[in-house]
Amino acid sequence: LSMVAGQILGGVLVAADIAGTGWRSVFLVNVPVVLVGLFLAARAVPETRSQHPEPVDGPGTVLLAVSLLTLLAPLTEGRAAGWPLWTWLSLAAFPFAAGAFYAVERRADRQGRTPLVPPSLFELTSLRRGLVMIVPFSIGFSGFMFVIAVALQQGAGRGPVAAGLALAPMAVVFFFVSLAGPRLVARYGTRVVTAGAAIQAVGVALMALAAWRSWPDLGLVELLPGAAIAGAGQALQLPVVFRIVLSEVPAARAGVGSGVMITTQQSSLALGVATLGTLFLSLIPTLGMQDALVTTLLVQLAGVALTGLLSLRLPRTIG
Repeated sequence: LSMVAGQILGGVLVAADIAGTGWRSVFLVNVPVVLVGLFLAARAVPETRSQHPEPVDGPGTVLLAVSLLTLLAPLTEGRAAGWPLWTWLSLAAFPFAAGAFYAVERRADRQGRTPLVPPSLFELTSLRRGLVMIVPFSIGFSGFMFVIAVALQQGAGRGPVAAGLALAPMAVVFFFVSLAGPRLVARYGTRVVTAGAAIQAVGVALMALAAWRSWPDLGLVELLPGAAIAGAGQALQLPVVFRIVLSEVPAARAGVGSGVMITTQQSSLALGVATLGTLFLSLIPTLGMQDALVTTLLVQLAGVALTGLLSLRLPRTIG
């Protein structure tokens, strides 16, 4: 809900063009959110302190940051910059940075310390398989959000507010379907996730069909069936997968377990904009906006199929 709401509020801010800032004003949406968050945290979050606080994993933190930077920076900026030498050097450095990060974390884990990402945590089947599924799901979600916003505004000529509102049905349906998620999981187990992937695939296919048939008259009405069905499918996947990832994590490691999960999700979201966004923008000069959008949606559809296949490896029940 918040991701789609951010898309709509971002459209409002862009349309408002505060002090001539244009698209840059979208960053202002964080200001009231942070202020409200600080107020609610001070009022509602109880004070807790560890009896045996662990030191910060400095080497692991630095190496994780370097790993993510060497991967995401060139993928995000490479196309716009014309793929200069530094982008290739950065990508070449990524496996070495990631390998060094893993080695440092494994050593700290074996020595009984608390690393940033304990490799022993991945021995948990539910966590390992759930994280693997989060990657393609998040890549597809963020890539879609970026691509559809660009296509609706620059291709279909919609304003930023109208482009944001076109995704509102997805958020509304996601909200109501997710409420039924716990009951469905209790009855059918994790096969609900597989069903969710199949439903999302139908929704993405309908949006690709709408883009192919209705372009450039593409907006809320044309995207409504596909967006609503895709939202229902997503609601049967993401909340359940989050629950699966954390289901076997010991209470003492709940913090690091949730941290690993959210870091995986956020990194994958950034990777989705970098990869699907780059694909979409690279196809426009040769195929045109319509065919580039349809092609990118079909690539996302393949990603949805992958999440469906990966869901078959999830534990049948959640502990």
